[in-house]
Amino acid sequence: MTSNDLGEFLRAHRARLRPGDVGLASYGARRVAGLRREEVAVLAGMNSDYYARLEQGRERSPSPQILESISSALRMDDEARAHMFRLAGTAPDAERPQPRESVSPALRQLLDGYSTAAAFVLNPANDFLASNALADALFSPFEAMDNMARMTFLDPAARSFFTQWGRAAEAVVAGLRHATGLDPHYRRLHDLVASLSQESEEFAALWSSHTVHGKSHAGKELLHPDVGHLALTYQTFDVRGAPGQQLVIYHAAPGSPGAQALSLLGSLHATQRQDTAPEQ
Repeated sequence: MTSNDLGEFLRAHRARLRPGDVGLASYGARRVAGLRREEVAVLAGMNSDYYARLEQGRERSPSPQILESISSALRMDDEARAHMFRLAGTAPDAERPQPRESVSPALRQLLDGYSTAAAFVLNPANDFLASNALADALFSPFEAMDNMARMTFLDPAARSFFTQWGRAAEAVVAGLRHATGLDPHYRRLHDLVASLSQESEEFAALWSSHTVHGKSHAGKELLHPDVGHLALTYQTFDVRGAPGQQLVIYHAAPGSPGAQALSLLGSLHATQRQDTAPEQ
């Protein structure tokens, strides 16, 4: 990035418009293509000198209201508008698109392609949106594989499944707190926090600490009743094209005891499904 990315971005968008595009009459010879700075200032309802300082990089702290006016004046689409706000180091006042609650067929196919790793997709409220067979097997000790936060705090199986339950609980709450900053208008997340705060004193205490972080990778120490101890690593990836969704992968180093235990768990789970499948 250069020292005046915002100004260069505004100039580029100004150059793409003609007076007729925005309902203005054209007058006088134009030395450069596009609208004049004064014309943009009129359309945005601001002082022309202030707008000039923005383009020149002499004004670096425009308010969200100013940016909204400029985005309207320059006929920006949603992506351009969001990028302008990022360049200005602020966030738009309007709501972000609500997170998607369904997983695309292509992503589901990708999950199933991880034959040696447990892979699943979460929304910002930690609801499970999709999972592969090994993830189903990994979380089988829980009564329901529905929401990671509720499973961690309300299902008795969590206390033995997460061998370091305290750290797991802190990570879940810090991740939820981080998500509320990214999606402050996401109703599902607010409902979950309100519910868990009433149902779990431990959650309420951790939530009140205001710890915030969104981890992309870390180690996990798990204890599964079918295969014993599992030392795994997880990786988290944002799903592009599906705001709010995260792909999470639990895996182990090839040839390690954790990898062998995951392989055994997958085999046991597949056998159990075959045994319980109805006869044709």
